[in-house]
Amino acid sequence: MSGTRLDPYSDRYAARTHGMTASEIRALFAVVSRPEVVSLAGGMPAVTALPLDAVGSMIGDLVSGHGAAALQYGSGQGDPRLRERICDVMALEGIGVGEDPAASPDNVVVTVGSQQGLDLVTRVFCDPGDIVLAEAPSYVGALGVFQASQAEVRHVEMDADGLIPQALREALMALRAQGRRAKFLYTVPNFHNPAGVTLPVERREQILALAEEFDLLIIEDNPYGLLGFDREPLPALRARSAERVIYLGSFSKTFSPGLRVGWVYAPVAVREKLVLASEAQILCPPSLTQYAVARYLDTQPWEQQIKVFCELYRDRRDATLDSLTALMPDGVTWTKPDGGFYVWLQLPKGLDAKVMQPRAIAARVAYVPGVGFYADGSGQRFLRLSYCYPVPDRIREGVRRLATVIESELELRETFGGIDPATLHGAVSGSHGGAGSPSARSAAVEPRAGGNTPTADAR
Repeated sequence: MSGTRLDPYSDRYAARTHGMTASEIRALFAVVSRPEVVSLAGGMPAVTALPLDAVGSMIGDLVSGHGAAALQYGSGQGDPRLRERICDVMALEGIGVGEDPAASPDNVVVTVGSQQGLDLVTRVFCDPGDIVLAEAPSYVGALGVFQASQAEVRHVEMDADGLIPQALREALMALRAQGRRAKFLYTVPNFHNPAGVTLPVERREQILALAEEFDLLIIEDNPYGLLGFDREPLPALRARSAERVIYLGSFSKTFSPGLRVGWVYAPVAVREKLVLASEAQILCPPSLTQYAVARYLDTQPWEQQIKVFCELYRDRRDATLDSLTALMPDGVTWTKPDGGFYVWLQLPKGLDAKVMQPRAIAARVAYVPGVGFYADGSGQRFLRLSYCYPVPDRIREGVRRLATVIESELELRETFGGIDPATLHGAVSGSHGGAGSPSARSAAVEPRAGGNTPTADAR
């Protein structure tokens, strides 16, 4: 057997494995599970807010009363009853209501979380070397899927109102001038992961108009859309365009991530390809978890439960923003989300969130460095804070610890001037963070501090 001493299989792997890297979030799991660390890193829903006794009884009754079906193989497309209820959920965001034709369960494909849905869509549409457009920054799990498919990601600028239509037009025009086209645009329009911003209705219309003009397919990833704090859900892009938009949904944020139930809502021709691709991967999605979600939607006050989640996350968002305003040193800025899980924070010039990370872990606070949300490795000055899981007092303590770390970094920068942060850490503290120059280009949302309405600038 050839290969290397460390990996005797290295010369056997497929070419697409060569670029695979660990997720910035998954790499933190061993650290953030330590009780002394305040984790502002992972976007883990507050499942303890569920009526766990009622859910437990429901699942027990499901197995005892319907175990013969719930514990058996099922349809590759997913349980018909669940697909019907998914259409009810999508109706809350305008899909299948008003002028939009009624949502059809026949066009729903149940997946193992929306992550599998994104993987299926990418497998169906992308060959190696194809171009995918994605916001800058973009969801790290999506970038991993695109990388595994050997697609080329080209980022499109965002600001405080999400994806910038003019920047999208410029990206599409540049591709046209090169004689190329994007296979699709990937977007998280509501309470963006990681930026926390939301695309307003006017921009949704402009982006859909561009999709028509340039014959562009849009992948709308919407796990957070029902988790708004101050208003009703905005109409989904899919509610405005049946043929241009493929919609990804999930119950991970509104019920339970442990059940791993998501879906894709797609036109008929695409649906057929997705079902075939899913059957090749997993034969069929798990019947038990599908039955559990369907039973939950049938028997539990799930819309009221979503309101409970929204109130809880609003309190935690407020604790985060108030603490940032009170404690962060000058030059630190952040977004102010009106829903979802995340705040996107920008460090002062000269600081690098990846290089700073070991010092933060030593101070017992965890975040996700911004570089994980860019396909080109930029984003050194940015980091993502997640407020969904810790209670408010823990959030305040975590922000206090983070502010102390940033203040120490600023003092080091002031003392040693223009020395590269990685070199500075090695010389002063002996710690070794990730690579990345703070002078590298970082097209990103640039928010305003102090908890005011954020302004932003992609660059």
